Amino acid sequence: MKKVLLTGCSSGIGLGLAKELLAQGHEVYGLSRRTPKDLINNKSFHFCSLDLNNLESISQNISVFLQNIEKLDIVVLNAGILGDIKDMKDTSIKELNDIMQVNVWANKVLLDSLFDTVGTIEQVVGISSGAAVNGNRGWSGYAISKASFNMLIQLYAAERAQTHFSSLAPGLVDTAMQDYLCGGNVDSEKFSSIQRLKEARGTEYMPSPEELAKRLLETISEVSAQASGSFIDIRKFNTEVKN
Repeated sequence: MKKVLLTGCSSGIGLGLAKELLAQGHEVYGLSRRTPKDLINNKSFHFCSLDLNNLESISQNISVFLQNIEKLDIVVLNAGILGDIKDMKDTSIKELNDIMQVNVWANKVLLDSLFDTVGTIEQVVGISSGAAVNGNRGWSGYAISKASFNMLIQLYAAERAQTHFSSLAPGLVDTAMQDYLCGGNVDSEKFSSIQRLKEARGTEYMPSPEELAKRLLETISEVSAQASGSFIDIRKFNTEVKN
């Protein structure tokens, strides 16, 4: 049984991961703004309500929540926000700062708090995105934040050799984010990547969070053989491993 801390556990990829981890018999320490009602009665699930947008509250909450925990086998930094799909010229500095606050700076504060509170952390996995490297029009603040997040992970890997770090891009996943992206709210002619998402939705190329969770956990168990700080697209990684 492993002890796993997971952010953003109330919906989407985080909820899918939490369910699969619990099904496999692991102990899960969940952080999110909303209470995951599907999990809260599971004896192996421990929950702390935490708003990552409130940086000042993170350290105090973590020190109390994990005060008796000497070791975490895996930390999964999954929580994040998308922002609006629009051109950079139409995106304000405030909008960019709001996205960076949650997707980057909150994770910096969280990692510092975790290492201050918990004696040993074996592995840290950041849930990143292909948007960090693709440069598709319209992804603006989200793409910048995920590129910065990847570098954050790489820098911590350089500082803490005793912990293995990686950033994983899970590929397309059918979460609530897709409701916004594919629901007619975004101009798919102007932003061509959105049309590709629409075409993938409902097919094997865009699995549910539950379907993705097993594949993602398999990858997490295997990436420790890669250089710490690596950014890995799990679709390419799984293909390479199988071959």
